[in-house]
Amino acid sequence: MVSKKDLLKKAKEIAERKVVKKGEEVKVDFSGVKLFDRWVSTGIEVKDPGLKRYINLDPVIVPKTFGRNQSARFWKSKQHIVERLMNKIPTSGHKGKKHYWSSAEQIGEGHTLFKIIRLTLGEIERKTKKNPIEVIVRAIENAAPREEVTTVQYGGIKHPKAVDTAPQRRVDLALRWMTQGAFQRSNKSKRNIWHTLADEVVKASNNDRQSTAITKKFETERQAAASR
Repeated sequence: MVSKKDLLKKAKEIAERKVVKKGEEVKVDFSGVKLFDRWVSTGIEVKDPGLKRYINLDPVIVPKTFGRNQSARFWKSKQHIVERLMNKIPTSGHKGKKHYWSSAEQIGEGHTLFKIIRLTLGEIERKTKKNPIEVIVRAIENAAPREEVTTVQYGGIKHPKAVDTAPQRRVDLALRWMTQGAFQRSNKSKRNIWHTLADEVVKASNNDRQSTAITKKFETERQAAASR
């Protein structure tokens, strides 16, 4: 397990590389930067062309931006994809406007979420023998819906209508469904959230119908096809 002291030391070393003299131009190599000092996110290809701009795989050590991009349009796309998954964990008990379960086990200080996501990535690596960040990308590509249903009103009569899903919403829905499915399996059971979340991500990456995210995707697209 990587300690906080080691992560801060690594970040300081990278920051010192950027200190150059005025007018001097230098290229910084970030290829050695690893997430939690264990996993490399560079070199991973996003195969879905519609999601390439919305899945950020820039090298980082700690997936935390502290909301610095909130004022920019489409600011979510500037966050690392692991950070976006981590931010969905505290609200996994919510469905729409209702709060079905308490997410108290997953909220609190930031180190709680860091622990969950770090153990989840380690569990994915143990199960698949692959880079866990790449497995998460494949899971999002498989679970992201392409169509959904909206309601159009004509003269007081509401009609369901199929619409294309925006790319950023596709990523959000995939992450939401994976965390909800994981929390539903860990709630009132002896399994920890990082075990069920790792199972959910691995099944989604394999396009397995036992995954909650894959099931929700097919259900959403089926409803859209019936509303054309």
